Amino acid sequence: MNVKHDLNANAHDPTQIGLGHVPSYDTVDPESQEQEPSRIHTVIAAAERRAGPIFLLPSVLALLFLSVFPLITSLYVSLARFKIARGGFTLTFVGLDNYKKLFLGSEQTHFLGAFAPSTPATWIVFSILVIALAVFLARYLLNARVSVGGLIGRLLLALGLGTLAWIFTHTLWNGGRLGTVTVTIVYVFVGIFFQYIIGLGLAMLTVQNIPGRRFFRVVFLLPMMITPVGVAYMFRMLTDTSKGPFTPIWQAMGLTDFSWVNNAWGARTAILIADIWQWTPFMFIVLVAALESQSVEPMEAATVDGANQWQIFRHIVWPGILPVSMTLILIRLIEAFKIIDLPNVMTNGGPGTATQSLTYHAFINWRGLDVGGSAAVAYMLLFLVTFFSMMFVNLIRQQAVEKL
Repeated sequence: MNVKHDLNANAHDPTQIGLGHVPSYDTVDPESQEQEPSRIHTVIAAAERRAGPIFLLPSVLALLFLSVFPLITSLYVSLARFKIARGGFTLTFVGLDNYKKLFLGSEQTHFLGAFAPSTPATWIVFSILVIALAVFLARYLLNARVSVGGLIGRLLLALGLGTLAWIFTHTLWNGGRLGTVTVTIVYVFVGIFFQYIIGLGLAMLTVQNIPGRRFFRVVFLLPMMITPVGVAYMFRMLTDTSKGPFTPIWQAMGLTDFSWVNNAWGARTAILIADIWQWTPFMFIVLVAALESQSVEPMEAATVDGANQWQIFRHIVWPGILPVSMTLILIRLIEAFKIIDLPNVMTNGGPGTATQSLTYHAFINWRGLDVGGSAAVAYMLLFLVTFFSMMFVNLIRQQAVEKL
């Protein structure tokens, strides 16, 4: 009876049984609908924040292993003496002996050069350079934006440049002889100067609306596509006055007895010509991009106002390409300090040690199993690159501040 009564009761309720069943829906809280997606987004954002460092970790570890670890290891090697022993080798800590050997010991002439006695002319040139550095510091001190860090940096810069000036004035003439430090600096700054001047001239020429400019752009890039060793062998053949392709020209000029490789400055000049020929296209292509990115409206307005081409270049074009030029020179400067292929192949470092760069000096020490001395030379090269790079970075920063 109870069951029957329940069925009859349910029969009158269309929501319980039969075709008249209407399902009942629970009411959903709108706040819970908003909270659920927000929780998902929070989890995704947290996962993305953690994924970045995780994906960067392999690259950071590879950088530490390939760069930082060798840098620290080579620093220890530069403070040690390497000896081959039975079953391997030994490294004995000797402190700064390898560096002392470069500045005051047996490697001084090779590293710094042979110093000539001081003469009145030497002191006059050196005094002029010192006065120029003093003016450089005075101009900074008179500036309103003087900081302790900037003052220390400029003092170190003046001290470094003054030291290099003293070395140059005592090794360039009067019986002096350049060392690998000064030879490398000559390669770097003389080479970069002509590379930039020639590259800028070619870039200014090819951005003009002249026939065949696209063809010449491709032709001017060809030297950069040749390996440094290939360039070295090519110029070694071209500078051969006895059996090279330019032998008739040398004979017509009366230079049959002249040998590039037997004369110190002749050999350095040949290496500089090869280096300039190879790396001018790098300057050229970047400067073309910088020139073409400039707006033509200011130039057209200046032309209408009666400005000539030199005034347009000096006041409009040059300020526009100056930041790119400074960065370009900085990149080339870092690369140029590592020159070794050209002096190794063209002159074998000769005559004597006249054309050896710092990298070649380190290689010779390593080949002679003076691994500690080789590491010391490499670290001095690192110091020079850092010194001049910081100088150019400060110049770039100063240009940016002056524009503000």
